[in-house]
Amino acid sequence: MKSVVKFSLASAALTAAVFTSAAYAAAPASTSATLQRWQAGGTVVIGVRESATPMSYALGANEKFVGYHTELCEQVVRTIAPKAQLKYMVLTPQNTMPLIQNGTADFNCASMTNSLKRQDQVAFGLTTYVSEVRMAVAKDQTITSFKQLDGKKVSALTGTTAVQILRRFAAQHNIQFQTLMAKDQFEAFLLLESGRVDAFVLDDNMLAGVIAQSKHPEGFKIVGEVIGAEPIAIQFSKADPAIKQAVDGVIRQMMANGDLERLYNKWYTQPIPPKQMNLNLPMGDTLKKMIAQPNDVPVEQFDSVR
Repeated sequence: MKSVVKFSLASAALTAAVFTSAAYAAAPASTSATLQRWQAGGTVVIGVRESATPMSYALGANEKFVGYHTELCEQVVRTIAPKAQLKYMVLTPQNTMPLIQNGTADFNCASMTNSLKRQDQVAFGLTTYVSEVRMAVAKDQTITSFKQLDGKKVSALTGTTAVQILRRFAAQHNIQFQTLMAKDQFEAFLLLESGRVDAFVLDDNMLAGVIAQSKHPEGFKIVGEVIGAEPIAIQFSKADPAIKQAVDGVIRQMMANGDLERLYNKWYTQPIPPKQMNLNLPMGDTLKKMIAQPNDVPVEQFDSVR
């Protein structure tokens, strides 16, 4: 069977200038065979996505992979294993879990919700993004609240938690609207772009990404109160607890010294390639709380720490 996995070698130097204020301690000697191999100059395979803007995506013909979580993974690896060689592997939602679980990829640096079911297969780092369910509308649209969707048309993705959250919110507030279901975010956005719906409801990072990749990103905005939230984190093998200890240690340092917030701002509130579009998505209060009080709580228990 033909493999759908693609590889690309990383450049030797990390170019993330956002970390200039960091003063990370060298990773301590470890009894972990995997960490020892990485620290001796072994290869670390970083799982990325081709089009999950701005979390993890490709520039050019997969010549370079960039994004908020891609850069986060690079910083983690460079800190715990400065001599390691980085290799990038394109993952899909369907193959991520098995490839992390069997060791083909060492990290998944795309956007994935931390859940109890997934924790049975892989380990999650500390929460480094909180996906909040909001909506995209045309720039000249006057809708600013989900309560204004009564009598409107809305697009959403089949099988997503965002749909369940939206319907629950509608039932609680006695709101009625027509929902047009789509198979992916690009199809759902096309419904909005063509004027067939008034709003497109999904996780804010996915909304920001699809807007950034559209023909006229300046013509749309993300609005609405947060009606649901899910913790997002990088994943790696759960077979070696020393890896989680090392990864979480670096992330805690990045949270404490402000580097995580600077990295977030680089990708969400400043112009990003290739179109130099500013997503204008300031850090939400829930993620700020996660930075002040780091945790790896799964989505099923997330409301208790929000």
